[in-house]
Amino acid sequence: MSELILASASPRRRALLEQIGVPHRVVPADICEAVIPGESPEAYTQRLALEKARQAAAGLAADSVILAADTTVTLDGLLLGKPDNEAEAVAMLMALSGRTHQVMTGVAVISSQGEDVICVASDVSFAPLDVAQCHTYWQTGEPRDKAGAYAIQGLGSVFVTRLNGSYSNVVGLPLHETAALLQRHGVRVWQLDETEKEHSCG
Repeated sequence: MSELILASASPRRRALLEQIGVPHRVVPADICEAVIPGESPEAYTQRLALEKARQAAAGLAADSVILAADTTVTLDGLLLGKPDNEAEAVAMLMALSGRTHQVMTGVAVISSQGEDVICVASDVSFAPLDVAQCHTYWQTGEPRDKAGAYAIQGLGSVFVTRLNGSYSNVVGLPLHETAALLQRHGVRVWQLDETEKEHSCG
């Protein structure tokens, strides 16, 4: 079976792949994440995911399967990336306060069968926040490397009042759609090792 390469150093994406039983090896990709003028959030996430996958694919075995993803938060058509500092994080969180925003993840898979790229969107609604609350949240350290300055799977979950769409997509990798892409490229989900198989059989 072909080796799956995850072109991301994100521990969240690693955990999500492990959750659905997909062994993989990490080969992080480092690309420029600047937005092209006039580029839509959907086009942006798809382009970055594909660029990451292509970079990771360079020099790998021809039978490797490469998976890459890029997640962004968008509000009123504007991209909210990772905050550079506390003031930026607080401004992002206050912009999201009491409103519904979109989280988009572009997912790309490259193999000998070719290239596939998709974008999955979820709607996330926030409760009203106050500035002091946002500053306190920043001090936890969690918002520092998160698009939109929050983590739905972590302490930031207390802000969320409603989610319409894929939860795993908001975390960083839409599992239903990713599994379908991987299987199209010959990578099975639920790959249990022998110990896990014995345990699952009682």
